[in-house]
Amino acid sequence: MFTSIEDFQKFSKDNVANTQAAVTTFAKGFQQIAAETTEYSKKSIEAGSAAFEKLLGAKTLESAIQIQQDYAKTAYEGFVAQATKIGELYQGLVKDAFKPVEAAVAKASGK
Repeated sequence: MFTSIEDFQKFSKDNVANTQAAVTTFAKGFQQIAAETTEYSKKSIEAGSAAFEKLLGAKTLESAIQIQQDYAKTAYEGFVAQATKIGELYQGLVKDAFKPVEAAVAKASGK
């Protein structure tokens, strides 16, 4: 595989660079996911508080039930959308983080 010490040193240096690139990608990806989760949490708390205020102002039982149903539907739809978005972010994170590793494996195997 290695014909000289220089080949081995270059291979080692490339591996360190690939590892650093992967770690950097993971860090940025996790920061993005954390920011998205924080933003969703803020919006969710605000929506819950607004629904609670509406419930306090409900004049009839039917009105209160309708407010609760609307909130439950909106909260569920928001959760599903957020879960999909976070799933896509994780998928993109893994795909991007392993690009340097895939390139190194392809290079090492001579492809």
